[in-house]
Amino acid sequence: MELELSLRSVIGLLLLGALAVAGCDKQSQPSQQANETSAPPNATAPAPGGTVDRSHKGEAAPTIPFTDAAGKKTTLAAFKGKPVLLNLWATWCAPCIKEMPTLDTLAGKAGDKLVVLPLSQDLKGMEVVGPFFQKNGYKNLKPYLDTDTAFSVQLGVNLPTTILYDSAGKEVWRVSGEFDWAGDAAAKLIAEAK
Repeated sequence: MELELSLRSVIGLLLLGALAVAGCDKQSQPSQQANETSAPPNATAPAPGGTVDRSHKGEAAPTIPFTDAAGKKTTLAAFKGKPVLLNLWATWCAPCIKEMPTLDTLAGKAGDKLVVLPLSQDLKGMEVVGPFFQKNGYKNLKPYLDTDTAFSVQLGVNLPTTILYDSAGKEVWRVSGEFDWAGDAAAKLIAEAK
């Protein structure tokens, strides 16, 4: 049991290291041209840093368990019946941190019409996420934790990545990179969820 837990921790750290190297660009955002050449064929770039990918449209939401701030396990299925905007982020990811206030604003505007679910990919969970939320004083967001980084690994995405699921739990689109979630472009995209 102890060896299994130790091995799991090592694997988690290796995966997080790979995400850090391959994902989150702390220095600069890629140029618009770079987004267009590396994006899937049916992707559009509505704003610098945020590329909309519709190639997974209609796919069912993952059944991967994650926890809320109190440590209670849940899945995306628990939110079925409402559209869910799932944001994969981490406290060490500069673009993630930059877009978080706009997610908080969006959650306040949306009320009960949309679940805005920030899912931390931090291995240390509430040890780092709790103080981060407290320091930044988010009024409308609740922290959720994926300390195994299972979402970002299984979906093969970099941070930040935000995915919109409709009320039936089917993917509508995903946005890779920093995005202004409180702006008009985001409102138009979110309106696509039924």
